[in-house]
Amino acid sequence: MPAPSSFDYAIIRVVPRVEREEFINAGVVLFCTTQRFLGARVELDEARLKALAPDVDLEAVRGHLESFRRVCEGGKDSGPIGRLPQKERWHWLVAPRSTIIQTGPVHSGLCQGPSPEPGQALEHLLDTVVRVKRPA
Repeated sequence: MPAPSSFDYAIIRVVPRVEREEFINAGVVLFCTTQRFLGARVELDEARLKALAPDVDLEAVRGHLESFRRVCEGGKDSGPIGRLPQKERWHWLVAPRSTIIQTGPVHSGLCQGPSPEPGQALEHLLDTVVRVKRPA
């Protein structure tokens, strides 16, 4: 079995009215240095966001959230931040900010199991901290 790889991650939050400090979790950004992985997954629950802030501009929020994915992918179509080295992009993504899109504190974890993939850890975190389990 391959050795586990450590990773760092942060929850991506939508804070529609910064002065109220209310937010919903909308995604996860994960960085695994040893596997050269930087990725973000977003699943915005628009109904929950509209319940929290009925006047929120959903198109603007979607665009800002999409920028996380683009910066993680990097390359010429991802803007000036997306052209930075992977580690610098990670630091830029998780830097504290007072805007409608924020990241929570950085936490660490391990990619474990027979196939320790950062993408699987990202999916697990999304399922654990973003997706809301609704009764059947």
